[in-house]
Amino acid sequence: MQDTVSADRVTHSDLANAVRVLAMDAVETAKSGHPGLPMGAADIATVLFTKFLKYDAADPTWPDRDRFILSAGHGSMLLYSLLHLTGVKGMTVDELKNFRKLDSKTPGHPENFMTPGVETTTGPLGQGIATAVGFALAERMLNAEYGNDLVDHHTYVLASDGDLMEGISQEAIALAGHLKLNRMIVLWDDNEISIDGPLSLSDSVDQVKRFQACGWNAVRVDGHDPKAIQRAISKAQKSDRPTLIACKTVIGYGAPKKAGTSKAHGEPLGAEELAGAKTALGWSHAPFEIPDNIRDAWAKAGKKGRRLRKAWAERLKALPQEKRAEFERRVKGERPKALADAVAKLKDRLVAEPQNVATRKASEIALEVITEAVPELVLGSADLTPSNNTKTKNLNAISPGNYAGRYIHYGIREHGMAAAINGIALHGGYVPAGATFLVFTDYARPAMRIAALAGIPAVYVMTHDSIGLGEDGPTHQPVEHLAALRAMPKMRVFRPADAIETAECWQMALERTDGPSTLALTRQNLPQVRKVGGAENLSATGAYELSPANGKARATLFASGSEVEIALAAQKLLDEQSFAVRVVSVPSLDLFLAQPEKVRAQIIGDAPIKVAVEAAVRFGWDSVIGPDGIFVGMHGFGASAPYKDLYKHFGITAEAIAEKVLRTHNL
Repeated sequence: MQDTVSADRVTHSDLANAVRVLAMDAVETAKSGHPGLPMGAADIATVLFTKFLKYDAADPTWPDRDRFILSAGHGSMLLYSLLHLTGVKGMTVDELKNFRKLDSKTPGHPENFMTPGVETTTGPLGQGIATAVGFALAERMLNAEYGNDLVDHHTYVLASDGDLMEGISQEAIALAGHLKLNRMIVLWDDNEISIDGPLSLSDSVDQVKRFQACGWNAVRVDGHDPKAIQRAISKAQKSDRPTLIACKTVIGYGAPKKAGTSKAHGEPLGAEELAGAKTALGWSHAPFEIPDNIRDAWAKAGKKGRRLRKAWAERLKALPQEKRAEFERRVKGERPKALADAVAKLKDRLVAEPQNVATRKASEIALEVITEAVPELVLGSADLTPSNNTKTKNLNAISPGNYAGRYIHYGIREHGMAAAINGIALHGGYVPAGATFLVFTDYARPAMRIAALAGIPAVYVMTHDSIGLGEDGPTHQPVEHLAALRAMPKMRVFRPADAIETAECWQMALERTDGPSTLALTRQNLPQVRKVGGAENLSATGAYELSPANGKARATLFASGSEVEIALAAQKLLDEQSFAVRVVSVPSLDLFLAQPEKVRAQIIGDAPIKVAVEAAVRFGWDSVIGPDGIFVGMHGFGASAPYKDLYKHFGITAEAIAEKVLRTHNL
């Protein structure tokens, strides 16, 4: 491994060993971490970063950089060592010494919101490789719009055995292979070790054949032979398909006793083993000390993309002003000013021509307008396009080798879809939305959680949002899912009541740039309950008084989505008995609860009786109605029947609400 990379005769081994020892030292200092992968995969990463990666450490967010995604996030010290050595600002040696300490830029697993140069949060195995599919797809789509002069880069992934064992990886590689995402290159750290011991304890899949079956190139190389790795990457770059390079490695490479064993995976080497490893690698320097010639060679690698970046900037500058401004707006994640105006005009039209439709259909009506106002909005569905209503007439579908479209058929791959839209959003240039049934957030949830944690502005369109979907029964009827999503920090959950609220919720979801949003939409038709339009977004506080009481309110009915019409009907019944009730629509309970106390108090009001109405479980509503408030909703799973029969069966009716309010009043 004497591959000379500089005039100072710094070899490939010198460069790779610098990565290894920094990782070993940091894990040892922290007394916690995973040294095995950085030690075993250092040769792979060194070849990639010094020979191929189009990257300028001085500007780690340059739009046309190659993306490097460490799917095996437990090996985070590999990435941190690379970022430090290549010269990313802020990635100091002190940060390496503070590995896994509070507020350091070197947390246990990579976090894109904490560490410059980290493309995406990884850690849950499989999420990185699946998110990378979105990165690779976004690159091809943006290339189709703006051409090679502005968009021409690769997505590289370093994946572990665990990444490939997780089920989400199958959905990801099948989609990537189908779409022929040839700019995606996966480097598999094939070390045959898992936490329990040899991989053979639990797995015997031929991963090369598996990837080939999914439409990939797949080859095997010695992961400690830099020339073999270099040849494989060179060939992959010229392919018309995505490529897997299975790099046979030794986990904990260099450790005298722990190399090649599970002991090297997730614990410090220990002082004796660490010293032995450094001796075996021919490294005699103090902890965290990198000789100047090696450090200089790494710094040179970090600058090798600078000329390309500057040339790219000149090409961008030479574009017509309007085209350049639009590209810059999109990659910065700034939303077009046309969005708010388009939604306001749509609301006025809906007031003039009310639409009594399911909110999934109301979403389609809104999207017909919004997709024109927001050219970066990319929609898709997990094989439920006719049910989710996410494909508007003006959108063309992406197909293998044809990326000049804004609609993605993800197939029956909810896990993979949710991760891919995270990658599309993180890549920049697009605002992605993916759709399925609300109950299948159970499948999408790991990626949705990553989006919330990492502040990714993805949109999840979840239709068939309650027992209102009817005959498909309890396996498809979500009852706990709204509560579960609302409990997720930074996830914004919208459940609009009609066409106007749906448009307002879409506006808020798209204007949000610091986290994800979920739109929960109905299968069944609903009346249009809003009578006013205009520019003001009444849903923006999460709740608002929809129908005031006829006099001093003696009760307040809070409802979301399809249950708002039921609350309004109950209000009418109670009015007939001279019992004044107000109705508050709650399109976003979590957004409402995040409002200042004064705002919440004003909207909640002082009526002595408080009722929440939602065809879901009660969890979360006590923050509005109190523990003694009345809840009209679900207390268990649903059933299979026409939806109107189900609402009667489970007591979610105007009559039931009125009866409970009067009974409570008379106590």
